[in-house]
Amino acid sequence: MNKNITLIGVPLDLGADRRGVDMGPSAIRYAGVIKRLEGLGYSIIDAGDIQVSRPEMFTETENHKYLDEVVETNTLLAEAVNRVMEEGRFPLVLGGDHSIALGTIAGVARHKKNLGVIWFDAHGDLNTGETSPSGNIHGMPLAASLGYGHPRLVGIGGYRPKVKPEHIVIIGARDLDRGERDLIKQLGIKVFTMHEIDRMGMTRVMEEAIAHVSKGTDGVHLSLDLDGLDPHDAPGVGTPVIGGISYREGHLAMEILAEADILCSAEFVEVNPILDRENMTARVAVALMSSVFGDKLL
Repeated sequence: MNKNITLIGVPLDLGADRRGVDMGPSAIRYAGVIKRLEGLGYSIIDAGDIQVSRPEMFTETENHKYLDEVVETNTLLAEAVNRVMEEGRFPLVLGGDHSIALGTIAGVARHKKNLGVIWFDAHGDLNTGETSPSGNIHGMPLAASLGYGHPRLVGIGGYRPKVKPEHIVIIGARDLDRGERDLIKQLGIKVFTMHEIDRMGMTRVMEEAIAHVSKGTDGVHLSLDLDGLDPHDAPGVGTPVIGGISYREGHLAMEILAEADILCSAEFVEVNPILDRENMTARVAVALMSSVFGDKLL
């Protein structure tokens, strides 16, 4: 694992319906992420937060809420991540809602032409403006990274697509819209739903997922939405879905991923302090980061 990490905060909540997730980066910092990673021997630079425009009025373009602002923020994020990669450092992005994956992946894929993506999430985030029931862009970043959706989302970073369907694994899905299910089947995207996790166990799921994203790729990005975990363990998220990954299963997944040593970048998103209890979800995020960066009991 690259021992040099640059933190980038993205206080964006415009991709979601519920306010508050813009405070996620601050909550994660407050939960001690820098001290925790430095304690594991990493050199940390905190690059601060990406500037986010705050419109006075709600804007919607072709069933894409706050399209201008989301594109602007993610363009800045893509540039920031690109600079971190150029410096040979590991970009660790703190969200913010999951629409920030548009910028993170755009910045990383500039350096990794066959990028693998592990998408921990209760949702597929594979909607487009045509299939989205809400128009919330945090439900669209994986589709846009694949080249599907609004041209301005697809074109962030100046190129498309950023990833290939055969290089993606979704883990923990339990709430998929019809359009997302159709796109998964059309493209043959590998998905481990909670059904597979229950039947196979997290160890086997992670072994198969790692083998899948390692084949034909030159780096792997981890995109972890805290709503992938069960709301009992991570209550401070905007779109909780019961029956999710347990706290211990989450740690096991991150520990196995750390042993594989394949990550070149990561983001942790959708921590919403307004909906949280005593910063519990931010502390869970930091604990999971600690595991994926190699923390062990012995």
